[in-house]
Amino acid sequence: QVQLVESGGGLVQPGGSLRLSCAASGSLFSINAMGWYRQGPGKERELVATITRGGSTNYADSVKGRFTISRDNAKNTVVLQMNSLKPEDTAVYYCNAVAWPSQRNYWGQGTQVTVSS
Repeated sequence: QVQLVESGGGLVQPGGSLRLSCAASGSLFSINAMGWYRQGPGKERELVATITRGGSTNYADSVKGRFTISRDNAKNTVVLQMNSLKPEDTAVYYCNAVAWPSQRNYWGQGTQVTVSS
């Protein structure tokens, strides 16, 4: 089993920044990719960014150039730095981890990000 705990959400004005962190614990030897997904009001959950154990990253087009994902394998953490935030970034952000080779998904409880003036 893998446990994921997010932190760092909150309320920020448009153009501002937030930093989300996800701490992983448990049976981490099988985890390859980790990342962040979000679910806005009335929307389906969508990919924000992912990063493999080797450091390869993937971003949604809507956040490219504004968000940066990073990972510390020694500390079992993944961080999402969000800059130039827009109201449409408002959502619950979920940390995700995918096991290899089972492709089993693990999810955190989510953290609310609200971008509003």
